[in-house]
Amino acid sequence: MKYLQNLHTHSTYCDGRDTLEEMVQQAIALNFDSIGFSGHSFMHWAPTRSMSLAGTEQYKKEIGVLKDKYKDQITIYRGLELDIYSEVELTGYDYVIGGAHYFHINGEYVGFDRSRDEVGLVIRKHFGGDGIKYAKAYYGLLARLADFSKVDIVGHFDLITKWAEKENFFDQDDPRYRSIVMETLETLAKKIHLFEINTGAVSRGYRTTPYMTTYILKALKELGAGITISSDCHDRRYLTQSFDDALEMLRTCGYKEVYHLTPKGFAPMALTD
Repeated sequence: MKYLQNLHTHSTYCDGRDTLEEMVQQAIALNFDSIGFSGHSFMHWAPTRSMSLAGTEQYKKEIGVLKDKYKDQITIYRGLELDIYSEVELTGYDYVIGGAHYFHINGEYVGFDRSRDEVGLVIRKHFGGDGIKYAKAYYGLLARLADFSKVDIVGHFDLITKWAEKENFFDQDDPRYRSIVMETLETLAKKIHLFEINTGAVSRGYRTTPYMTTYILKALKELGAGITISSDCHDRRYLTQSFDDALEMLRTCGYKEVYHLTPKGFAPMALTD
């Protein structure tokens, strides 16, 4: 099968390379049946990485225009990537992807989706150089995602493994780490049904495999959670980055279906060969 949808996409309204319409045209060229936009929600502490309040309203309007303009060629969804501390209205969206990119420490917003050197500095400065403490803080924050707002999809669950192939900030096989991960999965899966396989780090050269690792996918299957696939696309050239690899990961982990957004809501699609 081919997975012909991407719900995690960014445009020039936040930190993406392409306009909304350029992304739509690329999706049509790839024979997508649908595409969803998920601009970064307004964060006053990160204005260059998020949509402004005025920009958010324009974003909503432009997607409405494009929905009508391309209605005979592709279905377009209006979504949002909501950061956990972002206080914004959630009206007018077809879906919301939730995630965490910042800690709030002593009144300071501390970004950790950063370069390898910057991540190392965050761990040294705020966690005494202890990678497990860093991981515990991240997953402890993420576990509260559903308490902050209504979320449809948990985005890039294990985001802090971004540099795992190049820098050993913490051991992913450490029983303490695995315990933290499992506790967080169990907490989130009770309130949010969908998680994404996110291939964005592959397209940007940080990793050779997507977020999430196979043991996490297997755990989610046991918990009854559903999976979507996205490339967290900031550049239309990578709209389907590693989608075939993601589908194979799901099959390997025992999944029989993957979720897809339809005009009637999220629905499973059979993982046929």
